[in-house]
Amino acid sequence: MGYHHLALAAKDMKATHDFYERIMGFELVKVEVGPIPGGGWGKHFFYRMDGDDNRFIAFWELHETAGQENYQYDLNEAAGLPPGTNHYSFSVDTAEELAAWKDRWNAAGLDVLEIDHNWCHSIYTKDPNGNIVEFCATTGSFTPADRERALAALDETEFKPSPPPAKMQPWPAAEKADA
Repeated sequence: MGYHHLALAAKDMKATHDFYERIMGFELVKVEVGPIPGGGWGKHFFYRMDGDDNRFIAFWELHETAGQENYQYDLNEAAGLPPGTNHYSFSVDTAEELAAWKDRWNAAGLDVLEIDHNWCHSIYTKDPNGNIVEFCATTGSFTPADRERALAALDETEFKPSPPPAKMQPWPAAEKADA
């Protein structure tokens, strides 16, 4: 079972649209406009991913809602969590696809962090709302020992770190691109 859509609030819908359509390549296909429970109204924009009519990322542009001047759009900032804790990750199948996304993000003026986690390889950047966006390729397989370790960690109360990443490489944007 997959998810149908992930819905998030947008600080600046035009910047969010530029990021998700121009840079990410997702297509804006639908908007629902309606009242918000508790007052105000919103526009709910749906972006189709990979041409799949069952997979979307969606953003709310809120209007006239109580307290909106105090909204936090970065999921971690809003929850008081360390940066990067809450994030969303999109799947790629190959190292070549991952490298192409890294290059695309850098060309768009975005800083990128690459991490080889020893079982998956990831790149990360931030969207206009401050949220961490990841592309990830699974590079390993899962063993019964991996499951045993994960189950044991459910009850652990002391720090028992995983092996360090095989690679951690920042890729700063050469220059910030114009939107």
